Amino acid sequence: MAMNILFLPFRRTNAVSMSAAIKQYISTKYDQHPDMFKKDLEAIDILRTNAVNSLEAHVSGVQKLTAYAAQLVWIGESQNNLRFELANVLYNLASLYTQLAVSLNRSTSDGLKSACNYFCQAAGVISHLKETVIPELRTIPPEDMDIMTLESIQQLLLAQAQECFWSKAVKDGLKDGLIAKLAAKVSDFYDQAAEFGTKSDIISTEWIHHMTAKLHHFAAAAQYRASRDCLDKQKYGEEVARLRDSLTYVNEALKESRWINKIVLGDLNGLKARVSEDLKRAEKDNDVIYLMSVPPKSELKTLDRAGMATPRIPQEVSDPFSALGDKAAFGQPLFARLVPYAVHVAVSIYDERKERLVNSTIIDELEALTTKLRDLLQSLNLPASLQALEKPLGLPPSLSIHAEEIRQQDGLHKLQRAMHEIRKLKANDEAMYQEGVGLLTTEAAEDDKARSKHGTARWTRQPSHQAAEKLYAQVKEIDGYLKSAASSDELVRSKFKECESAIQTLSGTKMDLESSVPSSRRVTLTPAVDEAADSLRSALNDVNQLERRRKKIMQQMREKVKNDDINSAILAETARFEREYPMQKIEPAMFENLFEDRLEQYEEDRKVVSEEKESQSQLVVRIQEANAAFITARRGDSSTKEREQALQRLENAYFKYKEIVSNLNTGRKFYNDLATIVTRFTDECRDFAYHRRMEAGQMETLPFLFYIWP
Repeated sequence: MAMNILFLPFRRTNAVSMSAAIKQYISTKYDQHPDMFKKDLEAIDILRTNAVNSLEAHVSGVQKLTAYAAQLVWIGESQNNLRFELANVLYNLASLYTQLAVSLNRSTSDGLKSACNYFCQAAGVISHLKETVIPELRTIPPEDMDIMTLESIQQLLLAQAQECFWSKAVKDGLKDGLIAKLAAKVSDFYDQAAEFGTKSDIISTEWIHHMTAKLHHFAAAAQYRASRDCLDKQKYGEEVARLRDSLTYVNEALKESRWINKIVLGDLNGLKARVSEDLKRAEKDNDVIYLMSVPPKSELKTLDRAGMATPRIPQEVSDPFSALGDKAAFGQPLFARLVPYAVHVAVSIYDERKERLVNSTIIDELEALTTKLRDLLQSLNLPASLQALEKPLGLPPSLSIHAEEIRQQDGLHKLQRAMHEIRKLKANDEAMYQEGVGLLTTEAAEDDKARSKHGTARWTRQPSHQAAEKLYAQVKEIDGYLKSAASSDELVRSKFKECESAIQTLSGTKMDLESSVPSSRRVTLTPAVDEAADSLRSALNDVNQLERRRKKIMQQMREKVKNDDINSAILAETARFEREYPMQKIEPAMFENLFEDRLEQYEEDRKVVSEEKESQSQLVVRIQEANAAFITARRGDSSTKEREQALQRLENAYFKYKEIVSNLNTGRKFYNDLATIVTRFTDECRDFAYHRRMEAGQMETLPFLFYIWP
């Protein structure tokens, strides 16, 4: 059907199985079996079928095409054939938008508005295709998607969007001056479309003639509307000049009459009739009545432009990942679990490094500072000496709080259960390790026996220690881990034995706890003692504040490490490597620069350790000075000595309990991590032993050939 605007025809394709190509790609490029993605493979075929069958002007096709395109972007970062598929899908999306536009009733304002929007979206998709998708192809793009062709199509779509806006302005009766500016911009768009079209081998001659006729048509329409504006402003000479210019443009457009359709030709003839009639009237009025000079074309002011059409890329195209997710429009991204093995390793390496960095340079340092401070307090018999004086009867509030914490955690049994659990983990790790060592030992003995039996002339393969050099190195490495851990375990058990009875006391009832702490006689505090006690109490309060602050800092750092997810950054870097170095295998070492840049974020956090060291140094001086003054003021008073010792013993036991809990958590994590290592080690030993036995069997059954050289 002939019409005065154009639409893009759909690109056609054959029914092919996208899942088969992806399955083959997974098999060759990833350390994962394609069967893991059975549902995803089925889903991608359904999406492609829906997209291929959406080649008609119906709005439902938009979601089918964009949903398929979004999944292609997600899974196609490193696959050129999927990029090519994406380019075709997006081209068809642009085609669909143009066909939706031409299918509307453009005799109404609403129809024109919707058509303008569709053409702008089509131009946006072509722009995205030209600037983002095609440059990503690692091959020469299809001949109908070269830059000149796409640029011509984009300008054509913007011209038709602007034309719809112009038509709406005419229908809505807007001022002639504005309509002239809109028409002038329509002409500009068609001019650009025709210029790029002549440089394309694909844009047809028919389309170029159409665009050429249109650019002159709207240049004429712009001058015609400008002439009417001049008439309203009583610029009669300029009115005549613009009408003459308009007629010139119309006649230029009519030179294309042999190649344009009847509707476009009819629009041109209608415009020529109106221009000719108005020119005849304007020349007569000016010659008889107004007598104004008619400026030549060179003196006419160039018309201003009012561009209302711009490429509008749908969000589902510009940011397809925003439409993928649990509650997003297109559902979960397919093949989300598909990542190269090197990426898994790289993520693990970074996670281990960030944890080691934060633990060793921040958390461990802060804990060491706090332990050092606690050791100082313990050596000074604080806070027990102050508590015994201030509260000669009952329990100090801080000790009651500490005892309640241990009671609620079932402290003594908690430690005993944790140590039992760690012994089991250790035993399992050692058993798994010994199984691997046994496999290597047995295989080495079998190899030595066969070499002795057949002789080195026939038994030419490498000895076991050379053939499995890495595995034998792991034997020593894991043995070192276990011995070091055994030493740490013994240290923790020693700590526990030292304070077991005191922890048991703290775990008991309040009555039992109170009975374990002797009371002292109440003494009258002299002004000197009172003043020294106040100073010491202030310093100890600052210790509590310091510990709370450090606890908060350490918690924040653990949260920061937990939330520091490098997966997306590594996947993006992987995609870049695969684009720029398609023949190079992805290795974890390729991400070293990314690791270094990423770990920089913790440099600022490390400064807090220096600040805490400085704060603690100042606080230690205050404590020592305050305690010395307190001892001097109480010289000769031994009334609270037994109570001080009992309180300090319980206070020390509480902090030792916290320390042991931390040690046991570290031990549990160590043995769980070691379990992964020894399991992998034993599996590799089992595979090595199996393949060596298969190889040995083949060597024993093959005839031995003697080659006699002349």
